[in-house]
Formats: sequence, structure tokens, C-alpha cells
Amino acid sequence: MEHHFLSVEDFHSLIQQWSGRRIKITKHEMDDVDQIVMDLQHITYDRNTRRIDDYVPMHSLQLNGDGRIETLATMSTQPLPSPNYEIPLQDNTMYEFDGEKFFITTERGVYKIELT
Repeated sequence: MEHHFLSVEDFHSLIQQWSGRRIKITKHEMDDVDQIVMDLQHITYDRNTRRIDDYVPMHSLQLNGDGRIETLATMSTQPLPSPNYEIPLQDNTMYEFDGEKFFITTERGVYKIELT
């Protein structure tokens, strides 16, 4: 499959079509890999104007729904601590779609979102 880079608007339009479906999010951040399986209810965005440092993102993608997180290093599974999963976004975030999976690349890591 060929990857296509998307604008944030195109990404939003496509990911909205997955509301009501079960998705898997794979997060690669440094040496940490986690997988989250969630029943995606809806997608929102958050803006944090009261951040103290650059670690807290100005914008974030909120994938809302019930789910479980699997930490591959320890092979443990537990419920998400809240009914949403947050992906930090930056001005230089890249959005890709290969026809089946989304890839969100930030300075912190890469997030792959796919239907299960």
C-alpha cells in the first residue's frame, strides 16, 4: 500500500468515519511500545493554553471510548485509566494514510491507528 500524506483537515475527515468501530493504536515512543484496543465512540481535539513547558502539548487528539492498554515490554494488559486516549500534536506533526492504517508522526514518536 502506498502512503499518502494528509492535511490535518483530511486526516480529521477520514478518521471521523471510524467512529463506532473498534480500533488498535500502536504507540512507538523512544524504546517504549504500547498497544491500545478501543471501541472508538468519537474524536475530539483539546487545546492547552496553560502549559508550563514544552512537554505538555499545545494541541492533542482525543480518541474517546472504552479500551485496554497492553504494554509489550511486560506483556501486561489493563483498562485505560480514562475513557479516552490522547495523542499530542505539534505544528510539524505528519499525518499519513495507506488505505488501511493511519500514521501520526510527532517529535515524541509514531502512532499507528488501524481497524481491528
